Amino acid sequence: MRKTLKTLLAVAGITAMTGTGALAQEVTLRLHHFLSPTAAMPNQVLDVWAENIERDSDGRIGIERFGAMSLGGGPGELMDQVADGFVDIVWSVNGFTPGRFPRTEVFELPFFVTDPLAATYAYWHMYQEHMRDTEFDEVVVLGTWVHGPGMFHANRPITQPADMRGMKMRFPSRMVGQLLEALGAEAIGMPAPAVPEAMSRGVIDGTAFPWEVTAGLRIAELVDNHTEFEGAMLYTVTFTLSMNRDRYESLPEDLREIIDRHSGLDFSLFVAEAQLAADDPARAIAVERGNNIITVSEEDAAAWAEAAAPVYERWVSSVAGQGIDGQALIDQARALMEEFASR
Repeated sequence: MRKTLKTLLAVAGITAMTGTGALAQEVTLRLHHFLSPTAAMPNQVLDVWAENIERDSDGRIGIERFGAMSLGGGPGELMDQVADGFVDIVWSVNGFTPGRFPRTEVFELPFFVTDPLAATYAYWHMYQEHMRDTEFDEVVVLGTWVHGPGMFHANRPITQPADMRGMKMRFPSRMVGQLLEALGAEAIGMPAPAVPEAMSRGVIDGTAFPWEVTAGLRIAELVDNHTEFEGAMLYTVTFTLSMNRDRYESLPEDLREIIDRHSGLDFSLFVAEAQLAADDPARAIAVERGNNIITVSEEDAAAWAEAAAPVYERWVSSVAGQGIDGQALIDQARALMEEFASR
């Protein structure tokens, strides 16, 4: 069915071009993602990236952006959409398809990452070595990165691990779900855009998000309590910007070079830094509303990290069943993050 879909889409594209005349651009690419176009990430990163490519190609490449899953399907279908050629490029959270990208999960382990830029640096290098020809072999990956510190936003205060017991909490990735379970919470998986309605209807008591995401989803208006952590981050989530392989390889060499120039490690670090920078303005919204912001000190976070330790053992055991040495990935990721810090 996937091959049939690709054929039908290709025929439809040819028919559209011959029926309407030549397009203004030599190449028009469709980029699909899950957030509102006005959210910080699409507005401050994806639009900038697309416009830079359009400019540097002298208009030969046009990139149409479709947010909020406006082309159809759910967030968990984005990677299939780009692999099948339904769209040309997608921005996606790897955790939308739990277990599909197991090696990326090393960066999603709780209290593992301290600096999102260092983790992004490590992620790109480990993608090239371990992931390009394995879980991402169907697509061309243009960028890999993580967001800023993940934290809790809830309808009641969370100050210590015991406060999590019995709470219905939304999680963004398999590792965060396992962390919540280890803390005694009921872990409920759902994509970010579904969270506001779930909160307003009482389906969940809270959610795990970085500050940056809360602004576009108006989380500070839905709950009054926010718990952030000093030192190592409670969690982070891995992202990819991916392009259909056939579409990429069909481009003229000079246009591929332009896309390459705006992709890779430097682009990934730019995105991670932009997402991190968006945390403060979003946090300011909660401060202005007078919400209760709880900051767990690095010393007190030790109890949380201890409760999260079984998540590491469970993950290493899980990926071993897929022939992956999880401990080696943990060790390499740590070494690369230290390498970035010492540059």
